[in-house]
Amino acid sequence: MILPDVLAPGLDIVFCGTAAGTESARQQAYYAHPQNRFWRTLHEAGLTPRLLAPAEFPLMPGFGLGLTDLAKFASGMDRQLPAGALGEAARAALREKIAANAPRVLAFTSLTAGRRFLARAEARFGPQAERLGDTAIWLLPSPSPTAGWNFDLAPWRALAAFREQR
Repeated sequence: MILPDVLAPGLDIVFCGTAAGTESARQQAYYAHPQNRFWRTLHEAGLTPRLLAPAEFPLMPGFGLGLTDLAKFASGMDRQLPAGALGEAARAALREKIAANAPRVLAFTSLTAGRRFLARAEARFGPQAERLGDTAIWLLPSPSPTAGWNFDLAPWRALAAFREQR
């Protein structure tokens, strides 16, 4: 496993990326590339009360948040992942983790991860029709510096607003 899951029963939101990036694997911290917008976006969208540093990722459950990746045993950019890293075994393992922890939302931090998990190519940002038990599924624009062309804070803010509707 490249990065440990940060999961606990009953979290508000579990964020799921495709795989740990090269810098995240090196630093052993989620979203660790200095140009990655993840931590800044969480704060700007109102999902955390302060800006967290990547090394503070173990603190996430204290904010009602969790972290995982679809590919747990490979790292790098999506195109660098080995064949099968995002396949049925990875999807089944994620379904099992979500069932065991039952967060309110499973939020994919990239279209690639969300589309692979849902097994459909046309998924768009925002809430999805599919659910995992009582867990809603959301797709968010990737905060990765390589995906800057499609980054939009609005779906992240919509997720924060959804979280507040308890």
